[in-house]
Amino acid sequence: MDINEDNLLAHRRAGVLLHITSLPNENGSGNLGVEAYNFVDFLHNAGLKVWQTLPLGVPHGDGSPYQCLSAHAGNPGLICLEELKQKGWLQEAGQCDTCETGDDDFLNCLLAKTYTGFENLASVEEKQQYVNFCTNKSNWLDDYALFVALRNEFSQQCWNQWPEPLKERKPAALKEARRRMVSAIEIIKFEQFLFYRQWMALKEYANNKDVLLFGDIPIFVSYDSADVWANRAVFKLDKTGQMSVVAGVPPDYFSVTGQRWGNPHYDWNYLKKSRFAWWNDRLRSQLEMFDILRIDHFRGFEAAWEIPASEDTAINGEWVKAPGHELLAAVKKEFGNIPLVAEDLGIITAEVDQLRTDFNLPGMKILQFAFGDTNSNPYLPHNYDHNCVVYTGTHDNDTTLGWYNALNDHDKQRIYRYLGHPQVSMPYLLIGTAFSSVANLAIVPMQDILELASEDRMNTPGTIEGNWKWQFSWAQLTEAQVTRISEIVKVFSR
Repeated sequence: MDINEDNLLAHRRAGVLLHITSLPNENGSGNLGVEAYNFVDFLHNAGLKVWQTLPLGVPHGDGSPYQCLSAHAGNPGLICLEELKQKGWLQEAGQCDTCETGDDDFLNCLLAKTYTGFENLASVEEKQQYVNFCTNKSNWLDDYALFVALRNEFSQQCWNQWPEPLKERKPAALKEARRRMVSAIEIIKFEQFLFYRQWMALKEYANNKDVLLFGDIPIFVSYDSADVWANRAVFKLDKTGQMSVVAGVPPDYFSVTGQRWGNPHYDWNYLKKSRFAWWNDRLRSQLEMFDILRIDHFRGFEAAWEIPASEDTAINGEWVKAPGHELLAAVKKEFGNIPLVAEDLGIITAEVDQLRTDFNLPGMKILQFAFGDTNSNPYLPHNYDHNCVVYTGTHDNDTTLGWYNALNDHDKQRIYRYLGHPQVSMPYLLIGTAFSSVANLAIVPMQDILELASEDRMNTPGTIEGNWKWQFSWAQLTEAQVTRISEIVKVFSR
């Protein structure tokens, strides 16, 4: 496989959707350590050529990777401490006198110890790599590190609750804060260095094993983020920095009241005047980390659902146009043709389809949405073209087995009738359907390979409890499942 080929999305491939936190780990959520490399080996050995993850940013307290403190920074919680111990930089792992094991303060304490070890033991070359990293990422890293240091100082309060001079980024206040918190800022930058160092090593390993890394970009960013604090002109905010409208989607398959995400909307007039520099910077960071990118909620580039900030639900919003064509033209001018996938689920209009096709971006097909009452359903395989990505389900869906078990007998019979009454059971029936389709790329969640039911789903949209916590163990993966998925890959030339 040549990751420099003209169009990575133009060839038949198959892959797995699994977030890093879902990797096995006896001591907490998954990380960028040995199990990540083991997962690449599993993919390679099975003939699966793509690993799709969820966004890798720094989440808020709810753990959602779609609401992060930065559009650029990586989650320090994904750093493998064991690798730091092996380097000799962390010599007291597991020991922190003032913090509870496993919480954020505990991790921060250990990473601070790692910074001390790095200063004392790192080679000249490694120290220069750190200096180069800070210089190369300074366009976002300086603001992010100061933002996190201040947020920690103010007990995780949102930036709009900070003292006025810091909230308004008065130069004298920022200068004094950088002086006062110089040590804390340095450690936050060092955490990012460690994250990127480990991620890029994993990416190199994966690419050498013929595995592409497939990332996810939420179209909107969190209001409580370094991006909004440092770039208020990019967003629709009033003079005091407050939001009058917030992002979301109207009632749909997932929720009868819609989804009120609460993110700020973009000030597209400002972005047009600045030639979309903020978006190009964001994409540049992600293109360094991933081979393929998905734009979550792509339809927001054509029109986005604006909800009055005073509303508790997403029902009373309106569609407001966005300059998606101009944005994507600016992206193409900056980067050329890049491997972007458009998440075009939900309420999709002819204008959204036209925007996607104008730039030859593959859309998404979800088999769990396919089996309604009409053969014109766009998610039925006979309606696909090559330029799409087919999924059994995504992180927002139930597992395929859970979805199937919840259907009535009539709906189950409709599925088997469409698929020719095969003797294959779920979820491998739907996996085989995805892999046999004409879609260039087929992706299945790891839960489906493991034949897991509803209790193992990753996220239930519209809810805030119990999401983003699922992990698998290698004991769940049988030899029969490995053989089965490998055979499906071979039979359908993926």
